[in-house]
Amino acid sequence: MGKFRPSLTTTSLIKKPNPSEKPHHFPKKINKFSQETLQTTHHKKPIFQSPHLNEAKKLFNSFISTTNVPLDLRFHNSFLQSYTSISTIDDSISLLHHMIKSLPSLTPNLSTYHILLSQSCKTPDPTLSPVHQILNLMVNNGLNPTQGTVDIVVRSLCSVGREDEAVHLLKELAVKHSKPDTFTYNFLVKCLCKCRALSSVYSFIDEMRSQFDLKPDLVTYTILIDSVCNSKNLREAMKLLSMLKECGFKPDCFVYNTIMKGYCMMGRGSEAIEVLKKMKEEDVEPDLVTYNTLIFGLSKGGRIPEAKMYFRIMVELGHFPDAVTYTSLMNGLCRKGDALGALAMLEEMEKKGCSPNSCTYNTLLHGLCKGRLLEKGIELYKAMKEDGMQLDTASYATFVRSLCREGKVAEAYEVFDYALESKSLNEVAAYTTLESTLKWLRNARERGLAV
Repeated sequence: MGKFRPSLTTTSLIKKPNPSEKPHHFPKKINKFSQETLQTTHHKKPIFQSPHLNEAKKLFNSFISTTNVPLDLRFHNSFLQSYTSISTIDDSISLLHHMIKSLPSLTPNLSTYHILLSQSCKTPDPTLSPVHQILNLMVNNGLNPTQGTVDIVVRSLCSVGREDEAVHLLKELAVKHSKPDTFTYNFLVKCLCKCRALSSVYSFIDEMRSQFDLKPDLVTYTILIDSVCNSKNLREAMKLLSMLKECGFKPDCFVYNTIMKGYCMMGRGSEAIEVLKKMKEEDVEPDLVTYNTLIFGLSKGGRIPEAKMYFRIMVELGHFPDAVTYTSLMNGLCRKGDALGALAMLEEMEKKGCSPNSCTYNTLLHGLCKGRLLEKGIELYKAMKEDGMQLDTASYATFVRSLCREGKVAEAYEVFDYALESKSLNEVAAYTTLESTLKWLRNARERGLAV
């Protein structure tokens, strides 16, 4: 068994003081209502203890009457934004009016109104009346909505699950003021892929193309391909790949990796290999992710010799195998019942200077226990514990059952304690697994099937 790397000590992460460095001195006195005070307070505790408008007005008056330094617009925007986090949109608007009236030199800019716009989008009003109220306020003050405004609206609405309203408002703003940029457009497409049927997303794309001349780009097609791959619709993914080429875009490595991942998740290793061949035919250079994905898929399907072959190929091409590569191979070996082979790979991995991660250890622990190699599993668990690594649900359950099956109930309780201490599982999940295992053990003993 390979030598496990020593655990990192926290003391190595603490910067030691340099005797040659002069100590930093803080100012003897900081103005109570300086901008720095507001910014610091904003990070540590809320400025506003109450959402009441009158108290907010009093606090603002206190700021501007006691400060000795000029307060710029950034300060006022920060003050307003802090209040919007706890207030209603109407009170936020009233506070802004009060700020302008109390300080005539204050001239709100787009950022000021974007703060209110973001809050209005999160106000649960299906008519979008609060949003239009802020937009009208902007325009009446000589500030027309820009692409940044459109982006604020779309992202704020989508953040609270209001994608349909985001689409409606995006179209309205595109007609009256400004079309979205490609970043906003692709962001909305990605959100729609998560909550709408694919046909509906296609309809949105067609509508944006015909009405506003907004055409999908490489990023758009990548988002669509990723979405259909996640839903295991690989035929549609290949169709989109052809469409992408027809539109004059050359698929990049990320696109091919996405499709390959889809095939691998479905255990279709042969199709994943075909994707690799297509990449080479299109002069797209496979990267580390490509080979890791392929090795994962082949290993998952039990095609270990092929996975090892591509492991050698990637090394020959100059790609250094990482923890993902080795763990994928170990997982495949464990699935085939060769846990000792996986353990030998851990030793090889460490000799090559690649550090195993939590997933590596959990994969091995699960495999060793399944392979009835409990003593080696215990040794591996001790290494995990020394490094402070968490147990995943599957390896914890398998390890606890293996310990109980061998009559090591005290050790199983110790693993339970460590699972809670390391926050690997919550108390309910960890205890439920242990309790069901002990119940099984009692029943097995009663029937003479366990010692």
